[in-house]
Amino acid sequence: MKKASILMIIGPLFLLGLYFFPLWNIMLGAPQYPEPLGINIHIDGLQGVNEFDIQNIDGLNHYIGMKTLPKPEDMWEFSVFPLIIGVMVILGVLIGFLGFFKVVSPNWFIGWFVVMSILGILGMYDFNAWMVDYGTNLDPNAIMKLANPDGTPMTYKPPLFGHAKMLNFDVTSLPATGAWMMFTGMMLILIAFLWGRKMWKPKKQEVLQTANS
Repeated sequence: MKKASILMIIGPLFLLGLYFFPLWNIMLGAPQYPEPLGINIHIDGLQGVNEFDIQNIDGLNHYIGMKTLPKPEDMWEFSVFPLIIGVMVILGVLIGFLGFFKVVSPNWFIGWFVVMSILGILGMYDFNAWMVDYGTNLDPNAIMKLANPDGTPMTYKPPLFGHAKMLNFDVTSLPATGAWMMFTGMMLILIAFLWGRKMWKPKKQEVLQTANS
């Protein structure tokens, strides 16, 4: 149980990578841009992959009526997400220490895993909803008004995951370093639960076994 608890302590610490590395990355490539434009999505804001990428993307979006990319103060998520990650890291490490001393069972490990998974799904849903609004809620007075073959207004929602063609741009959206660190940490916690469940013996049971021997 002690080894499983050590994994439970280490796993949440991988989430600290989200404070230093981007969670997601969106790249836009086109013939007129030999070096693609990119956005790194952090839990506390957006950054360009290169120095002027945000400025250039906002300039392109202006012509088709898309909003400017949000600053940290424009979205409540950029204030709340860092707090949620901090609380989950502290809670996970605490559960690991309590497991080490057999105060809690491995069921607490999987409980943390489930809560973090739900928060992750909600975060992805929120991220996708933001991209839908960003790509479809266009300025009616935009310089360029493009339509689909059926006459409906064209939307410019980036893909949540994978590749899409938007006008003459190839847009690719994929997890970045922070997401992979989070995934690694959560896999360690899942292993900790499976390993700890096999070795779990409550303190009372250990005392009885010791007395009988």
